[in-house]
Amino acid sequence: MIRILIGLIAAVMVAAAGLLGFNLYLQHRVTTGIEAAFGQVRAAGGKATHGKVTVDMLARTVEIVDIVAESAAQPPARLRIASLIATGVRQPDPARFSADSIELADIELATEVTEQVPAKISYKVPRFTVKDYSGPSNPAQLPASESLIDIYRFALQQFTAVAASSVTIPSVSGTINGGSPMPDGGEFAYSGVALQDIRDGKVASTKADQFTFAVSMPQAGRREKLSGTLSNLTAHGFDAAAAGTVLDPQKSGDDSYHRVYRQISAGPYVLASDRGVRAQIDSITIDDIAVRPSKLQLAPILALVPQPGAAPPTQAKAREIAETMAGFYEGIRIGNAELRGHTMQTPQGPFKLAAIRTNLENGRGRLALEGLEVETPKGPFRFERFALNSFDIPQLLRFAANAGPTPTPAEIFSLFGVFEGVEIKGAATPFGNTNKLVNIDTISLGWGQFIGPVPSKAHLVAKLNVPVDATNPAMQPLVAAGLDRAAIDIDLGAGWTEQSGAFVLAPARLEIGNLVKASARVALANVPRGVFSLDPVQAANLATEIDAGTIELSLHDSGSVDVAIAQYARARNVSRETARAAITDQIKAFGQSIGASNPDAAAALDAVVRFVETPGQTLIIKLTPLGKVPALQLVELLQTDPLIALAQFRVEASTGL
Repeated sequence: MIRILIGLIAAVMVAAAGLLGFNLYLQHRVTTGIEAAFGQVRAAGGKATHGKVTVDMLARTVEIVDIVAESAAQPPARLRIASLIATGVRQPDPARFSADSIELADIELATEVTEQVPAKISYKVPRFTVKDYSGPSNPAQLPASESLIDIYRFALQQFTAVAASSVTIPSVSGTINGGSPMPDGGEFAYSGVALQDIRDGKVASTKADQFTFAVSMPQAGRREKLSGTLSNLTAHGFDAAAAGTVLDPQKSGDDSYHRVYRQISAGPYVLASDRGVRAQIDSITIDDIAVRPSKLQLAPILALVPQPGAAPPTQAKAREIAETMAGFYEGIRIGNAELRGHTMQTPQGPFKLAAIRTNLENGRGRLALEGLEVETPKGPFRFERFALNSFDIPQLLRFAANAGPTPTPAEIFSLFGVFEGVEIKGAATPFGNTNKLVNIDTISLGWGQFIGPVPSKAHLVAKLNVPVDATNPAMQPLVAAGLDRAAIDIDLGAGWTEQSGAFVLAPARLEIGNLVKASARVALANVPRGVFSLDPVQAANLATEIDAGTIELSLHDSGSVDVAIAQYARARNVSRETARAAITDQIKAFGQSIGASNPDAAAALDAVVRFVETPGQTLIIKLTPLGKVPALQLVELLQTDPLIALAQFRVEASTGL
């Protein structure tokens, strides 16, 4: 029995000795691996040291303390980590290392940026925890270059090789010292940072409960303190491989889009200054963020950032910058972006904007502002919606870089390609120096079908209600008629068809509430493409080929005839009945004088008489060319001899209620 007990004790001692020996062997192996990784930093000219390495196989724990690293670049970046503890460590295969948990404590990172914006930046992270980690067991070769582009590309490539169920960082604090536009520096902090489901270079979700900052900036000859808080920052569907495409020169020919984020959201965001300005955005959402490497290579963009104290760019340099930035916008796709609940308190009064909505692809997108309310010195200004139906940022940048002090006609017309339409709905704006408002139900203006920079198609729709200006002499008839506001409804369209050479003004409708409703359709034939040229000589020469087509006019009286008669009566101090009779007699006399030479025109004047005699009538006139009628010649005749101009047409006129 004693022999058995001694044997058992001996077996335990041998096992303990063997385990201790294996621990020492494993500790040596782990230390050797760590030294190999640190050796890369030293080989590149940097510094890297660490304290004691402890391995506990029973607890499957590895601990490293006092990690210090410094880059070779000048000024250097410095990293300190008080301790790194990995628990549940294992090696499922020779190329992979896994751990149930990796915890880093008291991380400090200090760096200085000098290439673009000189500034010293420092970070402090009390705790950094990774759960269910898996990654390469051997360190990858660090890039030989000190370029930020190469370092970021290397980091993204390595990120694709690791996996983890979560990363949590309870808090991050940092400072920025120096650098424009914040020479006095500032402070920032994150709280509640967490990443979930990291695998194959993708992160299912990233969140931060809050981001805060405080900076001091020069403003109008004094220092202004700004502070901000961004809450509930969340990102879904990050793809490191997609992000890395814009850093890889070998991808510079890739013209496809790579989605970097499925969605980013945040809010509220609050910004305040010590000058009494306070702004808030309730929520921010950005969907489907993608990049196109052929257009978005970051190296040439970063190279354009001016150095401190550099001279203003030359015209040639400005064009180069504009072209590079145009490519930047052509290389980004944003499926949808929304900023909701924007408010601002200023010394001049409150500002409110319900939403900003936009999207962008290949540099072109839409922009809509909704629910604006702002006070101006003359009164409130508001609208329900203001939208640019299509705007081209690259073309706008190129226009700004190439336009001279006095833009040429070609440069001015090129702006039609930048903005292809504008829309305003539910707006109200102060009317002059009165306390009245111009109310806009809708204004919609669009154009397209370009011939070079010149659009050959346009459409305007406007519905608004405007006060009648009692101080304007031209408005006195309306004031005398008791009208203090006028409802205006406009619908104008025009388009050219290349196959037929026809240019048609239609619809052409104008309605002034309680006064008149008018519409027209004007056609031109044989309109050559070259008439849309920016060369005025060429356009004028080709305009001689244009012929007039059919012209149709419709005029419905809703009170305008009575207003005109009342004005006539006041001017001559007669009754309205007498004024109406005098006007009709003048029209009849004119019709009799031209009856023999132009019976059609005389018949049309008879219809005009009926229109004046009976309120609420509709007058319809149709002019049909009797043959070839050159348009320019017709315009000249209308100015010199309207009767001869009318003689070129068959005139049809009628009235009806």
